[in-house]
Amino acid sequence: MNKKELVKELETIALYMEIQGSNPFKISAYRKAAQALEKDERPLSEISNPEELAGIGKGTAAVIEELRETGKSAQLEKLKEEVPPGLVPLIKLPGLGGKKIAKLYQELAISDTESLRKACKEKKVRQLAGFGAKTEENIAAALDEAGTRPERLPITFMLETAQILELELDKITDIRRYARAGSLRRLEETIKDLDYIIETSRIDVVRERLKEIELVSDIIADGAAKMSLEMDAGYAIQVDFRFVSEEAFATTLHHFTGSKEHNVQIRQLAKQQGEKVSEYGIEHAETGEMKTFRSEAAFFAHFGLHYIPPEARLGKDEIECYKEPYDTITLQDIRGDLHMHTTWSDGAESVEGMVNAARKRGYEWMAITDHSQFLQVAHGLNEERVMRQIEEIRRVNDKYADIHVLAGIEMDIRPDGTLDLEDHVLKELDLVIASIHSAFSQSETELMKRMETALESTYVNIIAHPTGRLIGRRRGYQIDVEKLLERAGQTGTALELNANPNRLDLAADWLRKAEDYDTKIAINTDAHQTGNLDMMEIGTGIARKALLQKQQVINTWTYPELTAFINKKRRNS
Repeated sequence: MNKKELVKELETIALYMEIQGSNPFKISAYRKAAQALEKDERPLSEISNPEELAGIGKGTAAVIEELRETGKSAQLEKLKEEVPPGLVPLIKLPGLGGKKIAKLYQELAISDTESLRKACKEKKVRQLAGFGAKTEENIAAALDEAGTRPERLPITFMLETAQILELELDKITDIRRYARAGSLRRLEETIKDLDYIIETSRIDVVRERLKEIELVSDIIADGAAKMSLEMDAGYAIQVDFRFVSEEAFATTLHHFTGSKEHNVQIRQLAKQQGEKVSEYGIEHAETGEMKTFRSEAAFFAHFGLHYIPPEARLGKDEIECYKEPYDTITLQDIRGDLHMHTTWSDGAESVEGMVNAARKRGYEWMAITDHSQFLQVAHGLNEERVMRQIEEIRRVNDKYADIHVLAGIEMDIRPDGTLDLEDHVLKELDLVIASIHSAFSQSETELMKRMETALESTYVNIIAHPTGRLIGRRRGYQIDVEKLLERAGQTGTALELNANPNRLDLAADWLRKAEDYDTKIAINTDAHQTGNLDMMEIGTGIARKALLQKQQVINTWTYPELTAFINKKRRNS
């Protein structure tokens, strides 16, 4: 258990106690302990005695030690038994915190969404102190909205669902191989359902095993070659399975990966060659001879094309691009990651912990970029702490000969347009990322002025998550992205493709335009713990969707090329 996970457990204990109506001082003690751990710059492994931290007493220290040693808290397990499980999800409803949920529980015997919905309908909620008619109406509306599934769900949710399902598929020994298809394989931002192609010689056995998966809530269709199941993953998710032989696997996978527009283009190519293409293979129009392929690469080669990655199959210009060898980005091309956080701000690992995780991935270079002081919720670094962290990064860098560790910062662009750190501090850093985390409601003009300040800075090398969006949750701020691309190219500032699937910011359509302005792109994970570094795979997938070439992406550069890019702006300013 890392520090971030332990802090979350302490906050969960406080929440359960609050819902239960426990002593406010005890609740406060757990929240203070969580805050004390968050503010400490050390990872959990280096905090030998939690009681030494201001805000942590003997009781909470014992719970911390228990969590650290066992990964569980007996008190939390007891609370989970005592508090109705249906109460905790109510915290997600707008306007409901622990205290209000406690009041609903204690005074109206609310125990879940259905009893809350009934109380709202009977106008009982508005009668409680601290609620009122408007709050009741908002709760009722939120309950109605929570009960409906959007037609398409964010990619991050569907990726997690797919990973859970695939753990079950891996257990079915009669499946020779399987592959994702559809919009998830193309890494679309939102996804309607899941598609899989399964190669097996024992379809009946596999069909029965699929029905036995615990998450399956309904059988929608059960045919000889296709099965559709419904999974309960918080939302009802339809999963379509297609069963094929080894010979048909490649063409079926291509067909059901799509997109429809891409498949139309392939059918046109086949028609020009006197052929018909389908999920079963390529049929000669006159003889009826059916040709199958051992791989999708062989399928594309049949049309004189190089392999087109699934993410790029959009029915746009990918056919033209892949008539010749195309400098497609793969995960193996990535030499480093330039955006990650540690326990110095809101990350879960130490500087050295993140460095070792990067070394395991074979990275040649990386940057530590904790938040700056304006983002207080993330325990951002003031100037004094920046200077101390630089010393720590230098120490770790000197320790390892196989990786270059850059001392960086993710610096806020404040609402008034000023930068969060002074130039005399920025010049001591190897790399500076600038980003907007506040005042999203400002006008496009105001936001562009803020961006201009960063772009014109001698020291800012990258603009992080440039539109501020969160897929399915926040549209982002009103920024003139075309102008931002142009000015980034002119000032020698890279724009970020944030690989976190909650963001994927910039979006692929904007990334495609970067070439027009000779604007460089940095694919970064924005990792807050070591496992997040794996999101680089998603980032490279989005780069392929945007048809970015290697030289456009600074993560593919050698260390001398990277430092030359960083230093060029300093020399030219």
